[in-house]
Amino acid sequence: MEFNARNFLETTVKKVVPGAINTEITLELAPGVEIVSIITKSSAEKLQLTEGKQAYALIQSSDVIVAID
Repeated sequence: MEFNARNFLETTVKKVVPGAINTEITLELAPGVEIVSIITKSSAEKLQLTEGKQAYALIQSSDVIVAID
């Protein structure tokens, strides 16, 4: 696998919630550390995403904005 994203994280698919058009994917980096992504339903089906499957989270943005309340 080759890609040009600067940041990627190895994860495990924790939860898959399909919708009519999009699918919500919860990825677990470590126990209690999760990332949630919304992708198209067809992309989720093409990737055959199921709970427990290994996956990569590729981060496209070159900026991370930090804020406090």
